[in-house]
Amino acid sequence: MKHAWILIAALPLAAQQADRRLEAKEGTNYAYTMPRYGSAEEWKARREHLRKQILAASGLLPMPYHGEVRSQIFDRIDREGYSIEKVWVETMPGYYLGGNLYRPLGKQGKFPGIVSPHGHWKRGRIEDGKDGSIPARCINLARQGYVVFAYDMVGYNDTTQTPHVFGGPREDLYNFGPLGLQLWNSIRAVDFLESLPDVDAERLGATGASGGGTQTFLLTAVDDRIKVAVPVNMISGIMQGGSPCENAPGLRHDTSNVDIGAMTAPRPMLLVAATGDWTKNVPRNEYPAIQGVYSLLDAGPSVAAQQFDAPHNYNRDSREAMYTFFARHLLGKDTGKISEQPYKVERDPDMLVWSNMERPSNALDQAGVFEQWKWMTRAPMPDREAMRYALSVEAPAKVDVERHGESVTLSRPGKGDRITGTYHGGNGTAVLAIGEAAPAGAPSLSLKVWTGAGRDTKARHFYTFHRTDDQNRVQDILTALGWLQTQHPGRVEIRASGDAALWALFAAAVAPGDIRLRADVGRFQGTDEEFLRKFFVPGIQRVGGLGAALELTSGIR
Repeated sequence: MKHAWILIAALPLAAQQADRRLEAKEGTNYAYTMPRYGSAEEWKARREHLRKQILAASGLLPMPYHGEVRSQIFDRIDREGYSIEKVWVETMPGYYLGGNLYRPLGKQGKFPGIVSPHGHWKRGRIEDGKDGSIPARCINLARQGYVVFAYDMVGYNDTTQTPHVFGGPREDLYNFGPLGLQLWNSIRAVDFLESLPDVDAERLGATGASGGGTQTFLLTAVDDRIKVAVPVNMISGIMQGGSPCENAPGLRHDTSNVDIGAMTAPRPMLLVAATGDWTKNVPRNEYPAIQGVYSLLDAGPSVAAQQFDAPHNYNRDSREAMYTFFARHLLGKDTGKISEQPYKVERDPDMLVWSNMERPSNALDQAGVFEQWKWMTRAPMPDREAMRYALSVEAPAKVDVERHGESVTLSRPGKGDRITGTYHGGNGTAVLAIGEAAPAGAPSLSLKVWTGAGRDTKARHFYTFHRTDDQNRVQDILTALGWLQTQHPGRVEIRASGDAALWALFAAAVAPGDIRLRADVGRFQGTDEEFLRKFFVPGIQRVGGLGAALELTSGIR
């Protein structure tokens, strides 16, 4: 068997200039090229990958146990054709989601159910204005024959055990932030709605605007129980959502909201857009791209788009487009435009859950919610797939190589990364060495790994779109390993020391093939402080941290 040696060391900045990762500009207001897919099979594989990526970024891969829905419905108000009730749902022990339940009156049977996240209106789910009214849409939907659950975004109205904006690097280690907590609340809102005896769990829809639009298409992307979706004024190729509740590290690595919105296919979806915000290009850019995915799945008629000459909104025109679309796909009524009827807005105390009562005695403060999140979302056992998605890496099926004498440059097709080095052939077992000198007489490939020097990471939500330095280092090791395995089939030995031992350990934890690992992490104990200093990877503690990596590599050390 042939021997090979790979030495991974620091790469001078000048040699890294061709690496696209140093100059990538993707971000909140980046203008994305519209995606295109060549076959249904290609899209289905992409969709499954994106689903896991979204869940991982949200702290929900693997998905936590849902458990029985614990809720209370009370203080009913009866009006002509509908009723309104206050609701709390305990989405995890000690954490309470507030909302209102709107139901039809004077009708019998089971009704379609609608989850209705509100978006960034100042007054949350009780906002009533010209550009957006949550009571208007909920009352009209209830009169039309739906059961509607309007629930809070985190930090709004009754759901204030955390503020709307919270978190930081330590919380990132556990994927604890507004986006993940809010998506979990949305999933539990669906659990609550489908548990109601007057709701037909096979006819569930979701709609919201702005941040509520983001929640609508994220929820629909990961929860197939949503059969029809109407995200309003949000899916865009030029703005991805600016709030922390719309961003989390890893969420949009190599993707955008156009891809995520397309994950609704083949289920019916209406994109509502406006000329006066970032959805101004939907009819000519985003909608055709998403329609292309629907066509691949023979579901072209199930997707539609409608744009109004208006600022950012969920106004009456937008709502009436939604009523008409839901009627066609959830009620089986295709009778043309459904107009909005007059409605009455109730007093705030009659809508807010905690206006005349205290939260249950087990209600947690923000620190307690964090601890409960860590307990609830922890991986029950080491999970190689969850670890790979936390690291946001791949074992590349192909590695391109450029050779000029002894010099080589490795890259993954279509990624733009470039890893340079010097290769010398030989015989015997291939060895990948990191941070160590090559043994005397051994063939070698001295490979220079990512440093991140010169990269500007200060842009808002940077890690939503880009990998951390340590994630890139792990990827470089996997890329090198993939090329080495094609050159020298059979077992590959990885050796590492110093800081590089951590990179190698986590790379080996997710690497395929026959490998052997020799890496000493020294005094590294896997505490939060150590990960923040030496190996910053969002979600790494949620998937088990050092202990999981050691267990996943126990058979190869």
